[in-house]
Amino acid sequence: MFDIIVVGGGPVGACAGALLARGTPGAAGLSVALLEPRPPAAVPADARPDPRVVALSRASERLLRRARAWTQIPPARLSAYERMRIWHESLAPSSAGVLVFDAADVGEPNLGYIAENRALQMALLAAFAEAGGHIETAPFNTLAIGEDDVQVSTPRGTLAARLVIGADGAQSALRAAAGLSVETRAYGQTAIVANVATERPHESTAWQRFMRDGTLAFLPLADGTSSIVWSADDGRAAQLLSLSDAEFAAELARAADFALGSAQLLSERLSFPLMRLAAQRYVAQRVALIGDAAHVVHPLAGQGVNLGLLDAAALAQQVASAVAAREDPGALRVLRAYERWRKSEVAGMAMAIDVFDRLLAHGVGPVARLAQHGLSWVNRSQELRRFFIYRALGMSGELPEAAR
Repeated sequence: MFDIIVVGGGPVGACAGALLARGTPGAAGLSVALLEPRPPAAVPADARPDPRVVALSRASERLLRRARAWTQIPPARLSAYERMRIWHESLAPSSAGVLVFDAADVGEPNLGYIAENRALQMALLAAFAEAGGHIETAPFNTLAIGEDDVQVSTPRGTLAARLVIGADGAQSALRAAAGLSVETRAYGQTAIVANVATERPHESTAWQRFMRDGTLAFLPLADGTSSIVWSADDGRAAQLLSLSDAEFAAELARAADFALGSAQLLSERLSFPLMRLAAQRYVAQRVALIGDAAHVVHPLAGQGVNLGLLDAAALAQQVASAVAAREDPGALRVLRAYERWRKSEVAGMAMAIDVFDRLLAHGVGPVARLAQHGLSWVNRSQELRRFFIYRALGMSGELPEAAR
């Protein structure tokens, strides 16, 4: 019997497993099993960057260091960015009204990192294994919640624990098996991701343009290329996906108002529909949800994985405290404290992101125009810029101890 079973070995699930298995200075590590039916294959050193990337905040960096995963991410798969340039299509990309966040303004070396998703997952799975965690390469089948334990069945057998953590994504099978319901809302948008080379260097800067039919971001990669995330209205996205590589690259450069000059497509174009998802409850007796299994937000702020990693750290902290106090880590009282903590934090971030999407990317009318002009107002205020920089660094709100 294990102390904990984690269902889902993506970055969020693997992070939870690594933190729980490693323990804290005041508490020993727990016995943890992690279900991941398809662990990622090793990445050849000379492989091109994966178009699937995530933005990691300073808070995420700190908890990844605590999990002993940070140094296992190959430097070629990790790129620091020092600035952000954000503007509305009503402005030229070189205009003085463009909102600029610079790490130097708050005495930080950078604003965060762009990491390849696969490399991050591999680093966290390796950290989990090194901490003594057990990786079960089998899918989740069924769940049976008892008074003293929870049993998880797989095609290879049944595992038992005191707590099961659902980290198996937006279509979480564990969440459904536990009877935890969700509210979803489609944005009517599709995200297109790909890697591109640009005529001008990215300057270790994340570039983001808000347009009437979506949001376009260029995220800097370590080899000098960029990963794009283009969140476009469904009709526009379908048209973009139907273009040839050369036509798409030309349309991409125009959509960025040539901020980085011309573009060349270097990878396939991946796409996925955008939706907002919120679990009505994050927990049940002996069950807790983290990451996309609990909440999905719009990618325009790059906060999805950061929110999930903070879930992982918060839950690990609550569980460690319960075990240290000789409490049952799967007890509903323990898990509800985690739910109250993270649900309020996530709800605030999700609401702010939705406001940005409605007013900056799709807004019309006087309120939207006020918000669009607000970018330049923020740019003129050092205090406001510092406030938003600290939000981007993930250094505000009620942080888990591992992220401080």
